[in-house]
Order: sequence, then C-alpha cells, then structure tokens
Amino acid sequence: MKKLIILGVLFVGVLSVGFTAQQQAKPWKAPDADAKVTNPVKSSAASIAAGKTIWVQECQSCHGKTGIGDGKKAAQLNTATPDLTKAAVQSQSDGALFYKISQGRDDMPGYKKKYPEKTDIWNLVNFMRTLKK
Repeated sequence: MKKLIILGVLFVGVLSVGFTAQQQAKPWKAPDADAKVTNPVKSSAASIAAGKTIWVQECQSCHGKTGIGDGKKAAQLNTATPDLTKAAVQSQSDGALFYKISQGRDDMPGYKKKYPEKTDIWNLVNFMRTLKK
C-alpha cells in the first residue's frame, strides 16, 4: 500500500512538472496592432533614469538587477523569468514590450492600472533597451 501511495505521489509530481514546463513554453506574442505602436518617448538620459526607477521598484525583484531573470523572487514563480538581455526579447518592438508590461500574463503582473500615465511604461521600455548584451 505504501508503495502505491509513493508511486501515486511521484506520478502527480511528474505531471505537475510537465504542466509547469508547458506553461513556461507557450509563446507570448503581442497583437500586431500593439506591436506596431511606436514609442512616443525619445530615449534620453532623463527617460532612462525614470525607467530605471520603475525597474528597481517593480521589476528587479523578479528580473534581477541586470535583467537576466535572477531576481530574489524568480525562484518562487510558476513561470520562467526570461532573460531580457537576449536577442529574443531585445528584437521585439517597443510596442510589443509596452503591451506586455501593460497587460501582464501569468506571474507577470500588468502595470497599466498602477502606471496610468503611459509615459512611465514607455520610459521603462527605454530603460530595458539598455539591458541588452
């Protein structure tokens, strides 16, 4: 009986790991209309500094100081924290990044209500561009 219970627990564990891996693997594509939106905030020292302030307050705990996904809370999440320095992220349009930050998905919260001034999120996008390798 104990062996049957142990096998059952192991089976459920394997299923949950597989399900979590599937959750992490699903692509996240911004709608075309949103991806085509041009950043109206020119990247400047002031914009990047404003974006960094938001990064430190909101993003760094999961995405890490340099954006590689090694923040203190990253291990507690059910979805993988992407490395924002990689080409897969940096090659996305500013509009796509703005959409994802605004809307959120899974463990990634949406920030459109917390930062109703769109300029704040555009500043964050400008800061994120400084993270590329």
